[in-house]
Amino acid sequence: MPGYDTDAQEESPVKILIAGGFGVGKTTLVEAISEIEPLRTEERLTAAGIGVDDLDGIESKTATTVAMDFGRITLTDAGVVLYLFGTPGQERFWFMWDDLLAGALGAIVLVDTRRLDRSFPAVDFFENRGLPFVIGANCFDGEQPYTAEQIKAALHLSDPETPILMLDARSRADVRAALLSLLDLLIAGAEATAPV
Repeated sequence: MPGYDTDAQEESPVKILIAGGFGVGKTTLVEAISEIEPLRTEERLTAAGIGVDDLDGIESKTATTVAMDFGRITLTDAGVVLYLFGTPGQERFWFMWDDLLAGALGAIVLVDTRRLDRSFPAVDFFENRGLPFVIGANCFDGEQPYTAEQIKAALHLSDPETPILMLDARSRADVRAALLSLLDLLIAGAEATAPV
């Protein structure tokens, strides 16, 4: 076919979820790494959310994701395109998580150690469905008062080998490192289950 590069490598699509509780930085993470203008479904927080949305500890938050975020990053050397789907964090939108899960190979679960109790549902969701994931401890204001081991103990992870990564969701380099850590986990899992 004219103009078609037969030597061009076919890129493999990989669906990754970016999940976590309300206000942990999922939208920010997708924005930090996406090579395209991310799709955001954010709406302004209004008085209708009073008594529904718990803003304790995140009082300055003015908008929230109501469906999903979407971004894309191409890992040219690996021949992989990562499609990033950020889940909504508010409990009233969690019914959408199972739909977003379809076809996903893994997830980054963001946690905010200032409000760690809001992380348990996301961790439980992926543990119960058997989807591989890494934990990203978002270092707000560049600080993290806890070690990875302390966070792991507090989350009561069923798999003690689940990676805990310290990251700043605003940092492209940190997000890239988290995605590569997740891909390493997925590759190791595939190799462990491959027939000999």
